[in-house]
This record gives sequence, C-alpha cells and structure tokens, in this order.
Amino acid sequence: MASVTMQAASTAVVAKSAFLGAGQSRLAKSIRAAAQPASVSGLKIEAKGNWLPGSTSPAWLDGSLPGDNGFDPLALAEDPENLKWYVQAELQNGRWAMLGVAGMIIPEALTSAGLLDIPVWYDTGVTEFWIPTPTLFAIEFILFNFVELLRWQDIKNPGSVSEDPFGNKLPAGDVGYPGFNPMGLSTDFRTKESELANGRTAMIAFLGIIIQSHITGAGPFANLLAHLSDPWNTTVFQSLDAFYASH
Repeated sequence: MASVTMQAASTAVVAKSAFLGAGQSRLAKSIRAAAQPASVSGLKIEAKGNWLPGSTSPAWLDGSLPGDNGFDPLALAEDPENLKWYVQAELQNGRWAMLGVAGMIIPEALTSAGLLDIPVWYDTGVTEFWIPTPTLFAIEFILFNFVELLRWQDIKNPGSVSEDPFGNKLPAGDVGYPGFNPMGLSTDFRTKESELANGRTAMIAFLGIIIQSHITGAGPFANLLAHLSDPWNTTVFQSLDAFYASH
C-alpha cells in the first residue's frame, strides 16, 4: 500500500514538473516574441513611442525612417516628395547645428583656460581674418552653392551624384551629396537615429545660446560658469528679471 502511495505521489510530481516546464517554455517564447523588433517592409525597426503619448502617427510616418516619432502636426510631409526634402533638410540643419554649437562653446572654453585668444562667437563677425571679410563671404557662398546644387541634383535623381571628389560615397539607398564619412563610422539604422537625436538637440541648443547671449550679454561657457558658481541664485529666472529691469 505504501509503495502504491509513493508511486502515485511520484507520478503527480513528475506530471506537475512537466506542466510547469511547459508553462515556463510557453512564457519564455511569449517574452522572446514580444522582445522582437517590429518590421516594416523588411526593415528592422526598434519599438519607440510617439512624440506625444497616446497620439496616433500620421499615415505617411510609418516608422520606417530614422528618427520618426510621428511628429508632423502641420502635415508638412504628407506629400512624399516633400518628405524626401524635409528628411534631408533636417539632417543637414542638425549637422550644421552640432558644428555650430561646438564652435560656440569650445573656443570660448579654451580661451577661458588661457589656451587660445579668440573672441566670443557673437563678436567673430567683426573680427579681421587672414583675408578681408567680403572675400571670405564670397568664397563660402561659392562653395556652399556648389555643394547644395549637387545635393539637390542627387535628391531629384537618386544615385546621380553619390560620390564627392575625395572618394566619400553615400551608402546604397541614401541621397544627398556629399557622402562625408572619413572615419568610416557605421551607417546602420541605430546610428542614423543617434545622429538625428543629437542634431535635434543641437538645433534647440543653438537657438538657446542665441537667446541666452541676448539676455545675459555673455557666451554659453561664461553663463555655465556663472550658474555653477551660484546655482540657486543664477538661473534663467534671475537672468530674465535682470534683463527686463534694465529695459
């Protein structure tokens, strides 16, 4: 009798273990399936939220583009041709903003440390360089015009101008001259997302630095040092109060 009881108990334990094992297996499969990234037209896309929680993305923003968070409240990119242009416009403005913000902060920081002697960014326009300012402006205009015409041509006819004179070539499927990547950085989806995120942040920072310099009369690095030296009494509120009191 005892042996029958023990045999029944062991059978129950085995059955329970098998049931739990099957349940755990199904649970693990469900977790793995949920963790898989979504796919749109064969392109692997990381799950991400909309710019406004609970909002619905427009039909023309399906998540297949890097940096797509469903933000287009004015429906500017509803036309596919406009969307191509805006993608390039945002990318180029973001890149220039990153360079601009670095050019505003780094020289001022190095001058503050005594390593350089360069005026604050808003005074560089009246500084004499190695050539007259009108000549420098003319050279910059010609070079920018050359590059932007080639970029426009490649957007209108993809692949027609995909390589610059230095051998930099755009990745397959990308448009917009030139394909500048001297360090051979990755051009995968995640890297493009990171570049756009940093570019968007830089565009906001660029605008903030311009407004800040108008209010405080100082560069971004000087403003940072002033805030760090007295963080509770040197904030945007005190700066705005002093600005409006003097006007």
